[in-house]
Amino acid sequence: MGRFKNKKQTGVQKINTSSLPDIIFMLLFFFMVATTMRETTLLVTITEPDATEVQKLEKKELVSYVYIGPPPRNRQVMLGSEPRIQLNDAFAEPREIQRFVYTEREALSEAQRQLMTISLKIDKNTRMGIVSDVKHELRQANALRINYNTRIGDDRRQ
Repeated sequence: MGRFKNKKQTGVQKINTSSLPDIIFMLLFFFMVATTMRETTLLVTITEPDATEVQKLEKKELVSYVYIGPPPRNRQVMLGSEPRIQLNDAFAEPREIQRFVYTEREALSEAQRQLMTISLKIDKNTRMGIVSDVKHELRQANALRINYNTRIGDDRRQ
């Protein structure tokens, strides 16, 4: 005679992983769409001044940024508290601006070079001396399309 055995399930039940690749690709696609890539790391502190007449830039791929402002408070012991110029990810002197403009211009196509705009992001407490030096160097490099970054201000605060 045969014996009948009770086959009891022992251990942990297996998880169905057939939909796991779909979930992973959905998450990957979501993060690719939702994430923005940071172009530069700010080494200066910028508090944009208020303005009443503001326009948005049309083609941001034709814009190169020059940052002017004091270093952050935690770095002022090492770098000082005077406003500094930042081009891309490094501090620069005013004489280096012409080289910066030429390299940025060379990265664009021939048709877009005349449409290149230099956007100045300047801290509102920065004195005009360093800004005048930057504007002079931009004129020397024939970069005549200049934009000042501001935020929309409230004209009732006057």
